[in-house]
Amino acid sequence: MQPYATIADIEARFRDQLTLVAADEQTGLRDDLRIEKGLLDASIEIRGILAGRYSPAELASLDADSLSLLRLYCIDVAFYRIALDFSRSSENIKERYDQTIKRLEQIAAGKGALTTTMPPAGGDGGGDVGEIGQNEVVLQAPERVFTRGRLGSI
Repeated sequence: MQPYATIADIEARFRDQLTLVAADEQTGLRDDLRIEKGLLDASIEIRGILAGRYSPAELASLDADSLSLLRLYCIDVAFYRIALDFSRSSENIKERYDQTIKRLEQIAAGKGALTTTMPPAGGDGGGDVGEIGQNEVVLQAPERVFTRGRLGSI
């Protein structure tokens, strides 16, 4: 599974903070393995929250805008996890994490949406369903057997 963000992404946003937060206790050097683990864990957490609304196929086919949004969310979640791992969390880092989780939960609840490159879902019964929104319910049923026209006047 590919994480939504890379070390380069998190470094571009928090260069100075990342070095301070992710410095190894013994050597004082940045621990990239723990950063990568934090990014992977953040991506798993994001997928877990969004799984209530999006299938794995939909998450795998997100468009560039949605991937950019998840990259930002992944950076905030990973930075919080990294700070916790190194026992260097702050109120600011925790607040960004809480806001990100809240936004992800809102997307999963239908109060926002991610867009995919998948074609819109259509019926396989031959009927043209047209464009279907992510929160719309689609029902397909066989043709009715007993109709007023077939039964005549009752």
